[in-house]
Amino acid sequence: MTIAVLLPCHNEGPAIYEVVRSFQKALPGATVYVYDNNSTDNTTEEARRAGAIVRSETRQGKGHVIRRMFADVEADIYVMADGDGTYDAEVAPELVEKLRSENLDMVVGARQSVEGQETYRKGHEFGNWLLTTTVRTIFGHGFRDMLSGYRVFSRRFVKSFPALSTGFQIETEITIHALSLTLPCAEIDTKYFERAEGTASKLSTYKDGILILSFIMLLFKEIRPFIFFTAIALLMAILSFGLGLPVIIEFFETGLVPRLPTAILSASIMMIGVLSFLCGIILDSLSRGRIEQKRLRYIATATSKE
Repeated sequence: MTIAVLLPCHNEGPAIYEVVRSFQKALPGATVYVYDNNSTDNTTEEARRAGAIVRSETRQGKGHVIRRMFADVEADIYVMADGDGTYDAEVAPELVEKLRSENLDMVVGARQSVEGQETYRKGHEFGNWLLTTTVRTIFGHGFRDMLSGYRVFSRRFVKSFPALSTGFQIETEITIHALSLTLPCAEIDTKYFERAEGTASKLSTYKDGILILSFIMLLFKEIRPFIFFTAIALLMAILSFGLGLPVIIEFFETGLVPRLPTAILSASIMMIGVLSFLCGIILDSLSRGRIEQKRLRYIATATSKE
């Protein structure tokens, strides 16, 4: 079976040579692809010197790069990692064997910090836990390290994945795609090292964290619209009841409605809640149709390249 190693890169010149060589050593016979995303350093030169196939994606953002890689590269098994030297290439054969032996569609390398190294910036570990817990709560199950960029995929997964996000939300989209279709997946603990000297993280702790959380809510609405809009309807009903109860009590005591604006507001909010509930019912049917189409596309995709 052919194996492709996919390395999205932006200004990873000091690290990419060793990263490519380490994957070549760990997976002899695999083809290593480096997709450069508008680097201003010597990333492409170092990747070619290491023996990788170098291609480019001019639209800035990791999501754009992965979408191009998944569309362009043909293989039976895909290994995706970052080009900054933080992932352990030596565990790649174990990830691949796990995928093959158990007939899985995705194996995630759950990051484990190496003792004595500062692998996570301040706030990153908490943010990862928060976002992973949010997805687990919404979708009922999930992964221990949802944001890991070290993954192995089957051909069927790669060629049926729509890849709509543009930036660092891509790992979230991949994870939720697998969860929504209940695809067979697994996790294996992997070492997570410090970035290579001379490279810098492109992830903004707060900005990208908010973008990822917003993307989770968007996918929640798209994939679980009934629960999403029912929750809104329930909030509207509680608010309406809180505003309207004093008006109702006063009406039964006096027969009058002196706070007419409050009564109108309460009734309007309740109507919004009812409409939200009805939208949830309608959109749930549409969402089920979209999931069925994704599932059919997944089933129709060959498990190995022609």
